[in-house]
Amino acid sequence: MEQNMGDRYRDFLKDSVRRTVDFRQTDQSRGIPAPPLQKPFGAKATTIDLVPFRKWETIREVNLVDAIRRRRSRRTFQNVPLTLEELSFLLWATQGLSVKLDEGHALRTVPSAGCRHAFETYLCVLNVEGLHKGVYRYLPLGHELLHEFSEDRLAEKTVTAVFGQPYPGEAAVTFVWTAIPYRMEWRYGPASYKVIALDAGHVCQNLYLACEALGAGTCAIAAYDQEAMDRLLRIDGKDEFTVYLAPVGKV
Repeated sequence: MEQNMGDRYRDFLKDSVRRTVDFRQTDQSRGIPAPPLQKPFGAKATTIDLVPFRKWETIREVNLVDAIRRRRSRRTFQNVPLTLEELSFLLWATQGLSVKLDEGHALRTVPSAGCRHAFETYLCVLNVEGLHKGVYRYLPLGHELLHEFSEDRLAEKTVTAVFGQPYPGEAAVTFVWTAIPYRMEWRYGPASYKVIALDAGHVCQNLYLACEALGAGTCAIAAYDQEAMDRLLRIDGKDEFTVYLAPVGKV
């Protein structure tokens, strides 16, 4: 008898870990050091200090039950800038470090399989106080922003890369998460694709809830042109590739 969808999915999950992964053969088991927590950058790169959580002045407390109850995907935004403090909070909420354990491991504000945290956070900034339009990357180790590059027609190119969905072009900033798969493969080998996908959901849900503290909203986007998005971020699409997007703006 042909398997139903539930049976096939169950077998897929089982095969992805139990049958295809020999944990004795991973780089971790071979004693190879874990890859770094953060993608490196040049000594002459331009970095911008973000506001640490101890100095937040405008981030209001939100009851967790209320935040969960009000959570919606928001696709319409006001033409109002985010402040650097608000952006700092959203970055901390989605990928901030709680405790650095060693050069390859850290506890963050979101869970991750094996404490591997395979993501980098890029920002397509259109309307944030104190920042020029352009593409930035979050540096969680120092709670900083790295200015990657400026880009002509950034809003238009971002909209094109998500098949014409208009709201990234109207948002104050679009979060773009990329995966560096080796961070996860080091521990989980071929099963990494499964847990990378699960981890992306943890990150984006934190963004949804954190937006409630700002009077802001977001909408997760998984429909995008892979090559176009990777090209826009100037990443290679192999050792690092886009996995998820979420535009943010005041609502």
